[in-house]
Amino acid sequence: MMVICCLLLLGAQLVLSGWALTAPTRPNNFFYHEFLNGNSNKEIHFSGVKLHVDSAQPSVFAVRGGNATLPCRFWYEPELSSPREVRVKWSRLPAAGGRETDVLVAIGSRSRSFGEFRGRVQLRQDFPGDTALVMAELQLNDTGRYRCEVVDGLEDKSSSVYLELQGVVFPYQHPRGHYHMSFLGAQQACEEQDSTLATFTQLFQSWKEGLNWCNAGWLADGTVQYPITLPRVPCGGHGLAPGVRSYGRRHLHLHRYDAFCFSSSLRGKVYYFQPSHKMNLTEAQQTCQDYGAEIAKVGQLYAAWKLSGLDHCDAGWLADGSVRYPINRPRRNCGPSEPGVRSFGFPPPHHKHGVYCYKSDD
Repeated sequence: MMVICCLLLLGAQLVLSGWALTAPTRPNNFFYHEFLNGNSNKEIHFSGVKLHVDSAQPSVFAVRGGNATLPCRFWYEPELSSPREVRVKWSRLPAAGGRETDVLVAIGSRSRSFGEFRGRVQLRQDFPGDTALVMAELQLNDTGRYRCEVVDGLEDKSSSVYLELQGVVFPYQHPRGHYHMSFLGAQQACEEQDSTLATFTQLFQSWKEGLNWCNAGWLADGTVQYPITLPRVPCGGHGLAPGVRSYGRRHLHLHRYDAFCFSSSLRGKVYYFQPSHKMNLTEAQQTCQDYGAEIAKVGQLYAAWKLSGLDHCDAGWLADGSVRYPINRPRRNCGPSEPGVRSFGFPPPHHKHGVYCYKSDD
């Protein structure tokens, strides 16, 4: 009887083991499905074939509203005789740091984009192994490091490309004066002026182009810094070499500073307007609306000055209640000897000036 029971138990185990080996396996997301089901697409992890992924260039430069192609391709060594279906994932690490987020996932001709990238990105796939990411309608916050990951079974290789938007960095202060904004307040102030908080890379590039500003401001990564091309006593002293000075990371809620904002190209035009008489702030806002436009924001004025060459020696109201004017050709009675956007600060709203309007191309 004991022998019969052992034989029965052994038979049951064999039946269960055979069922486990032949039972269908549930796909795990995308890339384990074919491997676990054991189809004819042989797993390269066990065949000695090596997967390579590479980007043709480390950085891509573009402008807001434009398109960009982030290069990426994969290949095998030795070369395979027939194509394989792989999983491709693009993800993004924001320039300001933080969590890496998915941009697009694709297998063959099937793809899915995510979040703010939905409907704006796709794979190029112009030739075998081409996994370049084509991006449309670029936004200010698209700046960052993008990772192209290719997965074939247990093989997983990746390469990265940095997307940098070209534009202009400008210092911005609260209407009440210097050092009145928390980090969140600085973020909001930049967004209200058609811009975003600048990254360190953007500020550093502006310093190399001559930006010289002695008031510290928030950057997108939560640090506080300021660019100095001409060392002087109030700005670190004569003994320090030119450079970008840093206060490091500050408390995002308690500490108060100015901001460095970043803006890029415009889909419209900024122009100066003055009817037969100068206007107070309310009249200036209404005048732009009467002509099918809106009063220009600070970021729009800086973008028009830097990227479109706007040059006008008359001060005008802007949307935040400040009065400024852009100069590309310095001349007598138009301020300092360097190009720039001159500011009269935030005068009382009943004062009389012209106005800078912005009219969209849409």
